[in-house]
Amino acid sequence: MAGSPELHKGLSQRQLSMIAIGGVIGAGLFVGSSNVFLDTGPGAFITYGVTGVLVILIMRMLGEMATANPSTGSFADYSRKAIGGWAGFSVAWLYWYFWVIVVGFEAVAGGEILRHWFPDVPLWVFSLILMAMMTATNLFSVASFGEFEFWFAGIKVATIVVFLALGTLFVVGLWPGAQLDFSNLTSHGGFFPNGAGAIFSGVVVVVFSMVGAEIATIAAAESPDPAKAISKATNSVITRIAIFYVGSALLLALIVPWDENKGGFSPFVAAMERMNIPFAADIMNLVVLTAVLSCLNSGLYTASRMLFVLAARREAPVSLITVSKGGVPRRAILVSSIIGFLCVIAAAISPDTVFSFLLNSSGAIILFVYLLIGVSQIVLRRRTDPSKFKIKMWGFPFLSILATVGILAVLVQMALNPDTLIQLLLSLGSWAIVIVAFFVTKARGGSIEPEALQPEVNEKASRVLVMANETVAADELIEELRRIDRAGKAEYFICVPANPVDTGQAEKKGAVYIWEATVKAAQERLDTMMGTLRSENLKVEGALGDYRPLRALADAVESFHPDQLVISTKPENESDWLRYDVVQRARSTYDIPLTHVIAGEPVTAG
Repeated sequence: MAGSPELHKGLSQRQLSMIAIGGVIGAGLFVGSSNVFLDTGPGAFITYGVTGVLVILIMRMLGEMATANPSTGSFADYSRKAIGGWAGFSVAWLYWYFWVIVVGFEAVAGGEILRHWFPDVPLWVFSLILMAMMTATNLFSVASFGEFEFWFAGIKVATIVVFLALGTLFVVGLWPGAQLDFSNLTSHGGFFPNGAGAIFSGVVVVVFSMVGAEIATIAAAESPDPAKAISKATNSVITRIAIFYVGSALLLALIVPWDENKGGFSPFVAAMERMNIPFAADIMNLVVLTAVLSCLNSGLYTASRMLFVLAARREAPVSLITVSKGGVPRRAILVSSIIGFLCVIAAAISPDTVFSFLLNSSGAIILFVYLLIGVSQIVLRRRTDPSKFKIKMWGFPFLSILATVGILAVLVQMALNPDTLIQLLLSLGSWAIVIVAFFVTKARGGSIEPEALQPEVNEKASRVLVMANETVAADELIEELRRIDRAGKAEYFICVPANPVDTGQAEKKGAVYIWEATVKAAQERLDTMMGTLRSENLKVEGALGDYRPLRALADAVESFHPDQLVISTKPENESDWLRYDVVQRARSTYDIPLTHVIAGEPVTAG
């Protein structure tokens, strides 16, 4: 079958575990935490705790849905099912946009770090090199992405663990020249020098530094046991946030007075210098560079998978669902990386206008995604068979509603803050454009009412070509074939386009496994149909076709030379083939009688 190589590589449990552990540790923790301390004071660790609880609840809600139905599209699929097509379309495109902008931003940030050691090299040169490196890594294989991310995440985790150990020794007085001293929590203006309400003012910054925890639910679809991987990632998120964020913030508050922090300067460097650790700045720059590369790597991966899902839903060019022999959706990766390259160019040419606009227009998007995750879980929980849950949201529906309201509160806070209002407004503008794009896409493909199609039957049909997929074994189709050939003298050829959407595998499998699963599902349906017809002593052959229905039909017409066409679809409101006018286009292309069968639920293949 065209575009469907055998696929057998994926993410190992070892890689996925480290992706889950390191997913919440970004450059925002190592650098952005200085701004949180300046806004909040020594009680900043409480801000991290409050935000952490919010993220944990969102992850728990996502984990419940993902273990019940692991999917490459993850929360985009759940929003589609719970709220409607516009929500799924919005989540997927917004999340894709968020990450391609992040990729460009991180490439620029990485270039800035490298210029610390090589100041004479232009920023854009380093940025483009980093973009090229991570694009190549993702293009090679999903295993190479996983291995790079394993080591990137490993370095971040190791750095935090070492800092926690050494920082604890310093705070309790077991470090050379140190003594037990908690005075920094109160001696510089008190525990809440900017007022207790300042705890919540830092939530906006902190929530963005924790973005990435949800990537594990997307990557899990490309592991051998998605439900197990998601379950482990979700259950461990509490420990990860408590240790890496709250623990680190508490130690930083104890070691360095909060008012000695400098915006954009890592408080970890200040803490290490106070502990007299040599080469503190160089060490931390290396760690931050690793965090940047990790974000670049995972950002490209995540963006490409979202684009892959959109293509599988025919809401992006369908050619983007093709994958390489290594199980990589290369076209989706290249399209996503192109936007990253353009962001780097914008940063070099117009940093204060175009690049700034791009950053601001994606600033609140992740909050929109989290909001739709919350609403989706509340809706789907009531629709799902309880036996499917391997993870359940605590205190449903109270905590689900609380988390959703919490995200709304963060958005309101952004609206009240002049510094973040522009981000919110531009991000809302981005969402509005996406929603308009959804209705345009729908209008171009499926909102036009198809005219009633009367069966065209060749009374002397002797060679009948049947094209169907999910309805290939439906009773309605069998009955129609009996009606067309009452004498049972015709020869039949069954064509089943092997398409991830039409076989239902796009919602279940990641890029690595999707074509293998698609071929298997399509072949099972084909075998069932041929077995049914042969049991009635009919002469029937069949084959899997191209993933594009019209191309599959063209190939079958050319090889079989039929004198009667039969196309079977699901009802209008469920059929992608009707949405894209497959029947009408086939009718206008071939001067052959064509019967359109609308079938209900297909008989399950054996």
